[in-house]
Amino acid sequence: MTKPEQPAIPTKADFPVHRRHQTRWADNDVYGHVNNVVYYAWFDTAVNGWLMEAAGCDIRDLPAIGVVAETSCKYLAEVSFPDELSIGLALEHRGRSSVIYKLAVFTVVDGVVEETPRALGRFVHVYVDSDARTPVPIPEQVATALEQLR
Repeated sequence: MTKPEQPAIPTKADFPVHRRHQTRWADNDVYGHVNNVVYYAWFDTAVNGWLMEAAGCDIRDLPAIGVVAETSCKYLAEVSFPDELSIGLALEHRGRSSVIYKLAVFTVVDGVVEETPRALGRFVHVYVDSDARTPVPIPEQVATALEQLR
């Protein structure tokens, strides 16, 4: 029996947007590397920080909000304090009321983003009415911003 072919690992060029981030002393765990839960905070911060900049508004003030329906992370290599990082963002899928982001954690060495990611992430936003919490179409400001990730 043959093993299924593994998908190719993306490189920094596969991510149209990169956001710089500095690890913190508190990110490291007892094993000397960044704890797994910290990656999810980086993904949340990268997506929402980018959305606010790209949409040109405070996304919390829109009539629909993006709630996180799913996240995942595949760890490829360690990251540790005091690493400088670049979090790559790309669009995996855009539906009527949902967005799936592809993310990657890259280290930055001497000001240059490394080619190979240290981790790969997936982050799903579902847009819901701010009051009723029922699914609604993606707000226009967000939909326009998402075009930058294609």
